[in-house]
Amino acid sequence: MTHVLFEEDGGFKAGTILSEAPASLQVEHASGKRSKVKSGHVVLRFETPSPTELLPAAQRVADELDIDFLWECAPRDEFGFTDLAGEYFGGRPDAVQAAGVLLRLQGAPIHFQRKGKGRYRPAPEETLRLALAAVERRRQQDQMLEDYAQAMVEGRLPPAIAERAAMLLVRPDKQAIEHRALERACERTRKAPERLLLELGAFASAHDLHFARFAFEHFPHGTGFPELPVAPMPELALELSPVEAFSIDDSTTTEIDDALSVQTLPDGRLRIGVHIAAPALAIVRDGALDALARERMSTVYMPGGKITMLPEEAIRPYSLDEGTERPVLSLYADLDAGGTAIERCFSTVDRIRIAANLRHDAFDDEVTEAVLEDPAAPLRFGEQLRVLWKLTLALCAGREKVRGKPEPRGRADFSFYVEDGRVRIVQRRRDAPLDRIVAEMAILANSEWGRLLAERQVAGIYRSQQMGRVKMGTHALPHQGLGVAQYAWSTSPLRRYIDLTNQRQLIAALRDEKPAFAANDSDLFSIVSAFDARYSAYGDFQSNLERYWCLRWLAQEGITRTQAAVVREDLVRLADAPLYFRLADLPSLPPGRRIVVDILATDEIDLSVQARFVELAPTVPEPPSGGLTDDEAEEAEFTEEG
Repeated sequence: MTHVLFEEDGGFKAGTILSEAPASLQVEHASGKRSKVKSGHVVLRFETPSPTELLPAAQRVADELDIDFLWECAPRDEFGFTDLAGEYFGGRPDAVQAAGVLLRLQGAPIHFQRKGKGRYRPAPEETLRLALAAVERRRQQDQMLEDYAQAMVEGRLPPAIAERAAMLLVRPDKQAIEHRALERACERTRKAPERLLLELGAFASAHDLHFARFAFEHFPHGTGFPELPVAPMPELALELSPVEAFSIDDSTTTEIDDALSVQTLPDGRLRIGVHIAAPALAIVRDGALDALARERMSTVYMPGGKITMLPEEAIRPYSLDEGTERPVLSLYADLDAGGTAIERCFSTVDRIRIAANLRHDAFDDEVTEAVLEDPAAPLRFGEQLRVLWKLTLALCAGREKVRGKPEPRGRADFSFYVEDGRVRIVQRRRDAPLDRIVAEMAILANSEWGRLLAERQVAGIYRSQQMGRVKMGTHALPHQGLGVAQYAWSTSPLRRYIDLTNQRQLIAALRDEKPAFAANDSDLFSIVSAFDARYSAYGDFQSNLERYWCLRWLAQEGITRTQAAVVREDLVRLADAPLYFRLADLPSLPPGRRIVVDILATDEIDLSVQARFVELAPTVPEPPSGGLTDDEAEEAEFTEEG
């Protein structure tokens, strides 16, 4: 019986000829299956061995053939596999030998290029050398990948993985060995990448993991600053104002860019001053420092630290530090005889002396509403603070009238203090007198300076709110949430690029100089777009880090049962920390209702909380605190960092 070896579906098969026509054969496979095979697909006819025995025997021959030696023996031109088999084995090869050579040639496309049915040509020497080098590189890479993966499975961190840990979590190159090795290790350990890397020591803590991911995405070149020549404070003939100004911030604030003052005029009337650090006097558009500030757009705040918008050597000459004289952009407002209405406002660039830096955490308890309303009560800067408080109440009442509703009161704010890995969370009311004073003066300055830019037709960046939507743009539109006709962020130029940009425009307007940005300057629109994206990302990061420290605080204090307040539906917030989470088993309760919860588990990587409802707390319902609405966030213009 005659048998054939033929090609089918990219491989070789053997069978017995049942019948034959000029163009095709009817073949019975070893399995008993019958099929039609085109004559052009037949590569070898043989009598022995049987089809069942041929391919296994041929494969054993192929496995013993040295492909490099076979390449050396092969003719340099095109040849048939039977010819090479004859030269290799000597004489006429049998079916097994011929088929063995064929399988070896077919399985070595790097060494031999197929040229037709059963015909091949050896690859040129240089082509073969390059191809073999590529194969060896791939082999080494595959081995490296497996070594990396196995090391991680065994609890060891390869240096190459450690160096790229943040990138592997944020923006991995999916073709890179490191990424593929991490994926393989995660599959074998059944762990998420961030958990495995943290366990292996790629990050010192969950905190460092969160920070590294954020920094890689938004500060790919590092959070430090390059060495740049810092523009010196310009020698300007600025008049020294007679005021004794003071700032009000938290003790962690180091970029002090706002201060207040009260002075009595010769006619007995009072004049209040809002003074803002003036770095725009030296930081010019498109200069080196401006490029740095524009790239960052804002200072990034987080519990226990911050990433400043400007380098320290650019902040210090303008920060309104106690005992210094500084150039400032000042808004002065002359009050009526009752001290409750502003009769005239004007702005100027001048110098002031900073008499004190007051700190919320050291001063809040002294400054109560009762103390402010009692002229005889002893209080540092009491006379000035009472004037500002009286005006604050009047201005707030006027804005509430425009708003058509009172502003929310009684909400709480939280300050985080991190030292040596331990965290303190300090709660205080957002509507404390000092907070209300600085917020109201900020609203006054930002609305007045927005009006000044609009009236003088100088381009600026405004923040508006209409139909409940807060947005930034280049047109002076009402801010309904605050109850003002226009609002332009201008009071934090050391910490926000929008404020620095607006300050340049304001100074130019006051001096009748050409502003840095003309109306409809496309660059202003790009600043707005970039700022919105960055500011939102920074806010999300700050919230995540605060949530992390809340979880750390729970573990640090050993808290497993505590009180919480209902926010809405199944969302609750701890009573003593701004930690929000959901309770699936929470009964229907009104917002603000205090409850008792058990903390079952927390996760510092995914920042999750597992808790359960225990019972109603024996307390009087109170409004939920912590988070700020858009309206309240605007009020925080002058408050401390973080």
